[in-house]
Amino acid sequence: MDAVTESDAFPAGEPPELAAIDHEVAEHIAAHLNAEGVAAGLLAPADAKTLHARLDHIAAHIEKLSQTQIHEPAWLRRTTEEPRLPVVIAILVAIALQGLVPHNLAFHPWWLLPGLELLVLIVIGSFRQTKIDRRSKILRSLSITLVAAASLATAWSAWLLVRSLLHHTATQIDGLDNAGLLLRNGGAIWLTNVIVFALWYWDMDRGGPAERACGSKKHSDFLFSEMTAPELVSKDWEPTFVDYFYLSFTNATAFSPTDTLPLSRWAKMVMMFQSGVSLVTVALVIARAVNVLQ
Repeated sequence: MDAVTESDAFPAGEPPELAAIDHEVAEHIAAHLNAEGVAAGLLAPADAKTLHARLDHIAAHIEKLSQTQIHEPAWLRRTTEEPRLPVVIAILVAIALQGLVPHNLAFHPWWLLPGLELLVLIVIGSFRQTKIDRRSKILRSLSITLVAAASLATAWSAWLLVRSLLHHTATQIDGLDNAGLLLRNGGAIWLTNVIVFALWYWDMDRGGPAERACGSKKHSDFLFSEMTAPELVSKDWEPTFVDYFYLSFTNATAFSPTDTLPLSRWAKMVMMFQSGVSLVTVALVIARAVNVLQ
């Protein structure tokens, strides 16, 4: 039997410290093969050390393959990019809600920002149909532009609503002197705010949906409950827009994190800002509605 060389035991670029291995099992196997080989005259005692090294190398590869194929969760490895239909529906709902808000509470001209959002949405859809690189900087820029436009429209409407309520000019705004219409308009602004922040979370966490699909960034900005208990969910689970919408909704209603925790500083600041906007909007709208009813 030809002696096994060190280069065979450790191929180039593959160090023996790839993963934790069971040395005791490897030594038993090596001792058994060594004894059998020496007894049969097939293996020289001098090859025992190299045989140990080769077994360690094989065990390390098995361990690494096991972790990659079985233990590594889907949100950490490369996967197919999530469907965009829920995102498209959410954006269309936000545009429709902006159309329901009285024009006095909208950025003038009232159709400018909703029209811009719709235009960018169409452009993004067209680019995706051409199958360009899913991590394209063009798509990334258009996506950020879309979310920023929606944020500007929502922030402007919320500011006008709060200012009119604080300065007792509600009668100058259509529907704010009626409790039912006030709750409807305030609810539309609040729900649009939830959608906008859901888009921010979805588009910024770990570099956006394309980067998450590529698995290029291992450090998440949000810790979902499914990440802390992977044995209770499917091995293919990974956060999608629905999870970020749930995060935004609970943060806007509880005014604090619930079962999803922010890990990065930007995530903490954005969640804090959303909670503040939601608290002020809800408190003032409800207080005004109760005052109108009385």
